[in-house]
Amino acid sequence: MTQAPKIGLVSLGCPKALVDSERIMTTLRSQGYAFSRDYAGADVVLVNTCGFLDSAKQESLEAIGEAISENGRVIVTGCLGIEEEMIRQTHPSVLAVSGPHQYEQVVNAVNTHLPPVPNKFVDLVPEAGLRLTPRHYAYLKISEGCNNRCSFCIIPQIRGDLASRPMASVLYEAERLVASGVKEIMVISQDTSAYGVDLKYATSKFRGRDVSARFQTLAEEMGNLGVWTRLHYVYPYPHVDSVIPLMAEGKILPYLDIPFQHAAPQVLKTMRRPANQVKTLDRIKAWRAMAPDLAIRSNFIVGFPGETEEDFEFLLDWLEEAEIDRIGCFEYEPVTGAPANDLDGLVPPELKRERYERLMEVAQDISAHVLAKKVGRTIDVLIDDVQPDMGRAIGRSQWDAPEIDGSVIVHEADGIKPGDMVQVTITDADEYDLFGVPAVLAAKAAAEAAN
Repeated sequence: MTQAPKIGLVSLGCPKALVDSERIMTTLRSQGYAFSRDYAGADVVLVNTCGFLDSAKQESLEAIGEAISENGRVIVTGCLGIEEEMIRQTHPSVLAVSGPHQYEQVVNAVNTHLPPVPNKFVDLVPEAGLRLTPRHYAYLKISEGCNNRCSFCIIPQIRGDLASRPMASVLYEAERLVASGVKEIMVISQDTSAYGVDLKYATSKFRGRDVSARFQTLAEEMGNLGVWTRLHYVYPYPHVDSVIPLMAEGKILPYLDIPFQHAAPQVLKTMRRPANQVKTLDRIKAWRAMAPDLAIRSNFIVGFPGETEEDFEFLLDWLEEAEIDRIGCFEYEPVTGAPANDLDGLVPPELKRERYERLMEVAQDISAHVLAKKVGRTIDVLIDDVQPDMGRAIGRSQWDAPEIDGSVIVHEADGIKPGDMVQVTITDADEYDLFGVPAVLAAKAAAEAAN
């Protein structure tokens, strides 16, 4: 039998790009292609690029260069693909270039430069498709693009305006993921709470029912699947309030990833951030009164053009009052083509670095305070990795998304494997992580101590 042609894959950027890579892989696998884990074993290398920040563009160009150096036959796709001329000027030997979520074009390019083997007689693709994540969690992308026009961002230029998937399509994919063994689904898009606006909330048929393309309906339906559902990139529009009761009931995880970016009114205005006019602190307090276990993660930009020391101090005070559980921070970086490049009041690099360090100190203090309150509780932990030689497992709580948040370190973890959902009694905490032992062992130790 003729050997299947092999493809190497380099996937850069955010989880949305990762989902694009998974879709491309699934299509190519269905056509009979195999995949190589290294450059040497690949007949062609596919590089899915990121182009959001200039530093990310440089990283993508370097990844393309490495693939060319190590393999020689390279096809480029993804966000940087919209700048084909720049790519070809830097790397003239690339075989083909396509933009973000242009699945048909990139597959056609692979077919052209590495024809598939015909007449494959084995089903090579699982029903849920191929994934680049561990089998116990997955990303579910509900839309492409964005209608917002933030001054520092070029996502609408790269990926276009908001384009939501029909609700039935989203839910059928979610069902397939659950059937394949997924225990946690992370809902992603560029603006998750705007889901369905472009469709005018149109209904579609799911299991004989009409389901509308609405954020609230999405949360309700996902809450019926019996797995962890985590919401990412949720702008704090007023209707977000309506999903908090679902978190309080345990239908979806008490976790909101909200891209606040800043808190000072003047900076938010200059950033052109949506939903910045609402009284966010009051709403956060109301959310936590309704769902006390709610964790909020967010990213913030320091050193944005025009940011004063007063603005920055306002942000620090706001973070402490809001008690944002998980905080990421970036020093402002110009992005080619972004309106913010024309703003006055550039913040010197050394001042940006100083503000970054000050903010991260506050973030660590907040996180340590929040996590210390978890000590003594027994919680569910989804195991991602095991380290038998150390007698421990690494997992995540309902408050931790993979890759970006903290972990739960489980000691005395004999017999535990990745993908297990384990009840763990928390015995200690630091600035980012929780530590504990399986609840059955903690209960046994408590009983022995009582006797």
